[in-house]
Amino acid sequence: QVQVVESGGREVQAGASLRLSCVFSGSTFSRYDMAWFRQGPGGGRDFVAAIDRPGSGRKYSDSIKGRATISRDNAKNTVYLEIDVLKPEDTATYICGADRLGNPDRWNRYASNPLSYNTWGQGTQVTVSS
Repeated sequence: QVQVVESGGREVQAGASLRLSCVFSGSTFSRYDMAWFRQGPGGGRDFVAAIDRPGSGRKYSDSIKGRATISRDNAKNTVYLEIDVLKPEDTATYICGADRLGNPDRWNRYASNPLSYNTWGQGTQVTVSS
């Protein structure tokens, strides 16, 4: 059974940086596309960043582009999200998703859609104070 577990979230001051981690288990990590979403008080999952299986394709939301880097270490079964210059509006629960989206064309089309992922973690809380 595929599982993912997030960590790294905490309370920080605006302008700080954080690196979130998501550890994958239960199957061959290198065969899975990975993504980060975030969930605020309203409950919906908003896309943050995605990375394809080889690690060469990356996508970012407009709200975080230029401030974040998604990466993966297939030897450690881990995907990372580093966010710089954190803002109060980045406050949310950050959730890791995993699935196999198919060929590169499908990844390009569907990587930012939460419905593309069937495996989710419990999330890690990031709180940014002003």
